[in-house]
Amino acid sequence: MTIERIDPPGLTEPQGYSHVVIATGTRRVYVSGQTGVDATGAVVGADYHSQSAQAFRNVTTALAAAGATWDDVVRMNILVVNHSAAATEGIFGGAFEALGEQLPTPTATLYGVQALFEPDHLIEIDVIAEL
Repeated sequence: MTIERIDPPGLTEPQGYSHVVIATGTRRVYVSGQTGVDATGAVVGADYHSQSAQAFRNVTTALAAAGATWDDVVRMNILVVNHSAAATEGIFGGAFEALGEQLPTPTATLYGVQALFEPDHLIEIDVIAEL
């Protein structure tokens, strides 16, 4: 299996994602949206940073169950309630806390949404990985 990440000339330099990902000879893994809850289902905090860190850790756990890592992720969607610059700062802070300084670079889209399934959830992350 190979994954090629391309950031073509003529497009802005991506920050935390890749413009194009080509996966060849793979097995596909879909991870449902993960939120900022712990294994008991309790929300870990009322801020973007805390919930983001937990959501990224939850995605990591789900990927591992399928034999995958963040290096295998080719697509990521992030849904954020009441998106703002402060929310983005909290999301990246949580990502760095959970994943370290070298963040993954799949193709990605961040969506600002009015609400998620549970009223106290601020962020939800789903991914697709190729093995």
